[in-house]
Amino acid sequence: MSILKSFVLAFALFSKIPMPRVEWTKENMRYLICGFSFVGMVIGLLLRGWLWLSNLLMLGPIIFAAGLMCIPVAITGGIHLDGFCDTVDALASHAEPQRKREILKDPHTGAFAVIFVCVYLLIYFALCTEAPRETQTIWVLSLIHIMVRSAVGFGVLHFPAVSSQGLFYTTGSSSHKRSVTIVLCCIFVLCVAALSLISWLMGIIITLVTVLLAIYIYYMSKNQFGGMSGDISGYWLQITELATLAVFIIIKKVEVL
Repeated sequence: MSILKSFVLAFALFSKIPMPRVEWTKENMRYLICGFSFVGMVIGLLLRGWLWLSNLLMLGPIIFAAGLMCIPVAITGGIHLDGFCDTVDALASHAEPQRKREILKDPHTGAFAVIFVCVYLLIYFALCTEAPRETQTIWVLSLIHIMVRSAVGFGVLHFPAVSSQGLFYTTGSSSHKRSVTIVLCCIFVLCVAALSLISWLMGIIITLVTVLLAIYIYYMSKNQFGGMSGDISGYWLQITELATLAVFIIIKKVEVL
């Protein structure tokens, strides 16, 4: 029962999908991070539905690309983009770690946040316009959404937190670390295997990019902020999804040559 409640809390926290009310207790949060990856599965299902609807209505490539970009944002409510904005704002300040942490907590939106999120969405949309309108594209995007969430979930469990307060620390410290780590690793490996079945080159490079960005986040968060936070996790998820999408598009272009 606690597993089901953990999944409900995961969807309540990481998505805008209506969920029944569940108490935020340590017991109910033990497997919350496992549910994080399943939010990616729901995004994948909706992307599959969008492909079907786009083909049914014979929508143009621009509208199709807009759907690929907007569906993840709509499902998550922009929670990860919010973290991206706060983090780039803090990084752009070039201030001391203490000041950067203050910027992360600042509810106001800075100029750099607006600039970088516009650039981010423009690049993501442009890449989506280059994505082939086929089932394979949806499979790859779905696996990316699941895979990246399993990697970020691992970071929530094992990367040092910036403080012993806040939702990031509470989520990680409340988890049954051994069981959740095993589940996340299994999900990650299954995604790698599935991507490799589609294209061995794609599987290798997307995995490599995901791992390298995880290493970058680990050291960047320690050096720039003194540890991880929920906002930095959102930044991590967004840049990894963008980078892996770019890898997919480039590989598809190379395969055509």
